[in-house]
Amino acid sequence: MKGYIHSLQSMGTVDGPGVRFVVFMQGCPLRCGYCHNPDTWNMEDYEIEAAPEEVFEKICRFRNYFGEDGGVTVSGGEALMQSEFVTALFTLCRDARIHTCLDTSGCIWNEKTEGLLGVTDLVLLDVKMTSEEDYARYTGGSLGQTMFFLEQLEERRIPTWIRHVVVPGLNDGKEDRRRLERLLHGFTCIERTDMLPFRKLCKEKYEKLGIPFPFDVYTEGS
Repeated sequence: MKGYIHSLQSMGTVDGPGVRFVVFMQGCPLRCGYCHNPDTWNMEDYEIEAAPEEVFEKICRFRNYFGEDGGVTVSGGEALMQSEFVTALFTLCRDARIHTCLDTSGCIWNEKTEGLLGVTDLVLLDVKMTSEEDYARYTGGSLGQTMFFLEQLEERRIPTWIRHVVVPGLNDGKEDRRRLERLLHGFTCIERTDMLPFRKLCKEKYEKLGIPFPFDVYTEGS
């Protein structure tokens, strides 16, 4: 089995607890207006092709850096597009007592996804918008699918960190906050909710790819 990977980061500090070795998978079915990694969208544009054992070997070289307080995070793109690969990698990590974290939008659910959750210690779940209309318009995805995924995390009691990008003038109003609170209310698996400021650091990537940056009209958050 081979995984198609965009890049590897050995010293991530914002992708879960402690210092993380981060694997950015290639491929994503969504087209979020504020996406920072448009170069991960198309599966065929991958930079690295590797077996789970090969990536695990690289991870082990950095174990002294992330130690027991950190671990491995698989992000994207959308990691759920390659669930079998991530499951195999996380199984190796679990056997080696390395903490596993899945960074996802929760946009895919099938037997492979279910198997992946069985070897996942923590999920960073992106709740991108707070209404079905906005979710479809600005991401091409479904809020209902993300909430279903959250329900599965709750059922399995998997610790979850919610991430929500706040874009001034788009989803920063009082009603947006109220809707987010209502959506998340009652889920005991949620350990924290991070409100992330909108940034345009990705604009140069869009220019290089010849793709219009959809959210260029919005100002950065504080």
